[in-house]
Amino acid sequence: MDGLMMEFPLTIPVMLRRAETLFFDHEIVSRLPDRSLHRYTYADMASRTRQLAAVLRELGVQRGDRVATLCWNHYQHLEAYFAIPLIGAVLHTLNLRLSADDITYTINHAKDRIVIVDESLLPLFETIRQRVHVEHVIVIGTAASVPQGMLDYEQALANVTPNVCDDIELDEREAAVLCYTSGTTGRPKGVVYSHRAIVLHSLVTGLACTMGPTERDTVLVMVPMFHANAWGFPYTCTFVGAKQVMPGSFLDTASIAELLTDERVTQCSAVPTVWLNLLQYMDRNPGVCDLSHMRTLGTGGQAMPVEAIRRFNEDFGIQLTTGWGMTETGPFSTQGSLVEESVATDGAMQTSYLITCGRSLPLTELRLREDDVLVAWDGESVGELEVRGSTVASAYYRDATSSEKFTADGWLRTGDIASIDPHGQVDIRDRAKDAIKSGGEWISSIALENALMAHPAVSEAAVIAAQHPTWLERPIAVVALKDGASVTEQELLDMLAPDYAKWWLPEAIIFIPEIPKTSTGKFLKAGLREQYGSILLDRN
Repeated sequence: MDGLMMEFPLTIPVMLRRAETLFFDHEIVSRLPDRSLHRYTYADMASRTRQLAAVLRELGVQRGDRVATLCWNHYQHLEAYFAIPLIGAVLHTLNLRLSADDITYTINHAKDRIVIVDESLLPLFETIRQRVHVEHVIVIGTAASVPQGMLDYEQALANVTPNVCDDIELDEREAAVLCYTSGTTGRPKGVVYSHRAIVLHSLVTGLACTMGPTERDTVLVMVPMFHANAWGFPYTCTFVGAKQVMPGSFLDTASIAELLTDERVTQCSAVPTVWLNLLQYMDRNPGVCDLSHMRTLGTGGQAMPVEAIRRFNEDFGIQLTTGWGMTETGPFSTQGSLVEESVATDGAMQTSYLITCGRSLPLTELRLREDDVLVAWDGESVGELEVRGSTVASAYYRDATSSEKFTADGWLRTGDIASIDPHGQVDIRDRAKDAIKSGGEWISSIALENALMAHPAVSEAAVIAAQHPTWLERPIAVVALKDGASVTEQELLDMLAPDYAKWWLPEAIIFIPEIPKTSTGKFLKAGLREQYGSILLDRN
């Protein structure tokens, strides 16, 4: 017996219509290249979105065609987020932090027909222009004239007759967005999000058990819009009507602190480096950043040091929470919070919950496996984390090797080594490729990194496996110090010694000015292993 409910499509146009109908006067704020702030409303955004959709149709964009963006976070990029899927085309966000070769590869692999590019990023695009096969280039900027053969974004919108674009009946399972992974282990892989997946992800991330933005919130969209849909915030905020603040290309800590203060931001999520830099900036400049209105502060991408979580809580009254996900998972799959069992415990116990990645979001399921055997949720046993759900990819775009990342029964193999406690709290112990096995015993690089970054002199720390003639692998630490701070290798080892077994302690600590990072802001451990992986062999 079938249900008798309407077949109402879960598509991106539904979210746009909701925003322009209910939240027409709510603000979207963008930092422009001249550092001034542009302000307009969701009603303005919806109108211009339909103008852009009409431009693309006049240029011959058909259903299923890919349209790329090479842009920072700003209001025109938000318009593209909606205009491209609105006409049944596929938004392809280009990660400007990838190498020129990888950007070229993703454009050609996706078979993009059009690229929308920021004027400030034209020099980057020009380095690859002769190697890609796009029909039109649309430039967002303020130049009096765009390069020959390219179209000016604002002029194109002004010269077109907009239409509502509601004549296209989209299937919720159609492709809406194409994102490529960061490509740290080979060529970037394409993940194709359906309209249905984006709507469901927006609904789930709008719940109170996640970040839960509402129309009363002001959200600083800090995560780059070219990376995993900015963790879904542009879509979620539009769906719920939250005020959005876009930083443009100004991602320095002083500019971020200014937006947090002046726009009275209530929610923001970013990789840990952003928040560590903010803490250091506020230490050097007391009173310069007002966080009194901040309701929720989130992080993800890699582990947040316990000391930073404690400081945000004790110094500013902000409960920082950690989420976990991948480009392949929509991207959020878990979100940290204080579960009922932890609310009445002491501060240390609450922090132990907050440093985990939290529990799986609704419509997502998790499991652990080790050697094809399911691992118990006891908080101690570890295995590779596997995930499935309504916002999880089932294959990579045009990739014959997709099957290697998926189990025979359809779960995504994440490559993360984790434990899960009886209440479902996920604790990521390591990336499978970053885990250290010394003399047959596992050592968590994440645990050592967190401990090292608790030292007041340490800004960043990455722990990697180095080859060893006896133990095959031993941990070494690569450490960057705060400006003007000093600490010795022995002092750091002495700090670690009371809390870790002797065989866990790093065999060496190497001091460098800054830890290299991937295109998404994570520590570039592959590069560190290449540079320092044989250092212990060289010493023997």
